[in-house]
Amino acid sequence: MGFLLDKCKLKKMDDEILSTCHPFTCGDEDLDDFFLHDAMRYKAELLGKTYCFVLDDDPKTIVCMFTLSNDSIRVDVIPNSRGRKLSHDIPREKRMRRYPAVLIGRLGISTKFQHLHIGTEVMDFIKSWFVEPYNKTGCRYLVVDAYNEDVPVAFYKKNGFDFMFSTEEQEKSYRGIVSDKPLKTRLMYFDLILIK
Repeated sequence: MGFLLDKCKLKKMDDEILSTCHPFTCGDEDLDDFFLHDAMRYKAELLGKTYCFVLDDDPKTIVCMFTLSNDSIRVDVIPNSRGRKLSHDIPREKRMRRYPAVLIGRLGISTKFQHLHIGTEVMDFIKSWFVEPYNKTGCRYLVVDAYNEDVPVAFYKKNGFDFMFSTEEQEKSYRGIVSDKPLKTRLMYFDLILIK
């Protein structure tokens, strides 16, 4: 099937994994710092849960980590054309002002395993987790707040994500940001109905 499913095991991130596994780095200081220092606090405060794939033949080696949280997409505050696009395939009688979503808050692939398409495998795994029969609460969308850089944006686009807002100006207005500088991150979404 793929590297993750054939050679790795999914684990919930906990203090034991942090203390017994080899140090994890994905090459991004912000992400590395989150996984090392903040992931367990997010879990304790019920703000997000972090998972990791570890190697079957060396369970002390973390291949990748990702954090998930509950979220929603508020179509009532998204400009009309984009809001209509989000609601377009939902039957009229089921349309709402907000739709259930899961936020992929953090995603990092160990530098030892980058360029093996593991990021796409993780995305496929997460997508499959939130469609039947695994979806436990009902979730229509996956949401990411992607770094506004060419490589991360291209990665999410390649994996079927689209920008929540057509332009950075619309997104700045939604977020209440008054600045001429480019956004550091861009909100993107994936409609899970596409794989159901």
